[in-house]
Amino acid sequence: MMNLISNLLHLGRNNDAVRFAVVGLGNFAQTAILPAFANAQDKAILAALVTGDTEKAAKLSRKYKVPAYSYEDYEGLLESDKIDAVYIAVPNSEHRTYAESAARAGIHVLCEKPLAYSVEDARAIVETCQKHKVHLMTAYRLHFEEGNLAAIEAAQSGKIGQARLFTSIHTMQVEPDNIRVDLSLGGGPLEDIGIYCLNAARYIFQAEPEEVTAFAVRGNDRRFKEVPEAVAATLRFPKDRLATFLCGFGATKVSEYRVIGTEGVLKMDPAFTWNGDVEQTIYAKEKSKTKTFKHRDQIAAEIIYFADCIRQNKSPEPSGKEGLLDVRIIDALRRSYLSHRTIKLKPLAKKQRPHRGQSIRRRPGKKPKPVKAPPPAKS
Repeated sequence: MMNLISNLLHLGRNNDAVRFAVVGLGNFAQTAILPAFANAQDKAILAALVTGDTEKAAKLSRKYKVPAYSYEDYEGLLESDKIDAVYIAVPNSEHRTYAESAARAGIHVLCEKPLAYSVEDARAIVETCQKHKVHLMTAYRLHFEEGNLAAIEAAQSGKIGQARLFTSIHTMQVEPDNIRVDLSLGGGPLEDIGIYCLNAARYIFQAEPEEVTAFAVRGNDRRFKEVPEAVAATLRFPKDRLATFLCGFGATKVSEYRVIGTEGVLKMDPAFTWNGDVEQTIYAKEKSKTKTFKHRDQIAAEIIYFADCIRQNKSPEPSGKEGLLDVRIIDALRRSYLSHRTIKLKPLAKKQRPHRGQSIRRRPGKKPKPVKAPPPAKS
């Protein structure tokens, strides 16, 4: 009788919205992920929080009116029938642990990028989710952002002729002792912000790189005892196309890329922001045209999309394989700068690519003040 009542309550709640637990309550989780559920409540609801900090647990549980669990209680939450999916926002090195536990319990997984620090861990996440028949999506928020989707369309449409070169810079000043400079937690500029440049090159060219070369520098700053200060990468794509990017934690904030074609240039600046407008300029035939894509809630968009994938039982784009592809390339870039040699890659088949139809618009909410979670970068 109790099971029948539970099932009826489950079917009647909020149009059967997908119930999420957010695992890890760092700065991005508190300022971007948690508030996004207010913009996604027609498809998804925040049902639980998971953290190792008792103060965060108490304050955020009261604020969002949902129960908070410790990491030690995570397995119990997964088996409780109180959630359908997890949004994993713990440090990169911990993604596999929490993703695999969720998959084994039949809980769907939305995981922050990079999918994992190592290829081994990323592949294990993908395989475990496949084995237990749960949906896995890597949280590439720009796959739902109109400006970047419009850039793909423009680059493929011939507006700048044939897209031949891609170049990008993504830099910031990271605060000392932030997890992003902790190697044991999977930190590093390539893994944290270089992945945006890499993913953009892949979706602009609609292809996978065949070989890569990278250089890394550390400087004398104490922040970079364990991870590089900056990484420069060059990737050769099929049809003799090249992509280059610079990413770093010790320089002023820059977030841009350019696609140079045979007849023009497409520029995105800023390109990768989650908390502001995105601007696109196309230079062609001695004219330029600039368009601003207004700030939107990119996190709500990916939560809505993933909830629809769960409800409709369809494979997400960006999938777990999309995350694995980037981790595989990042691993090759690390091997390149450590060994001072070019690394060849056997491209893996990729069927799904982001497209304009994935654009989801939600107005951004007010950015909350986080609890015991300072921002990663100097303002």
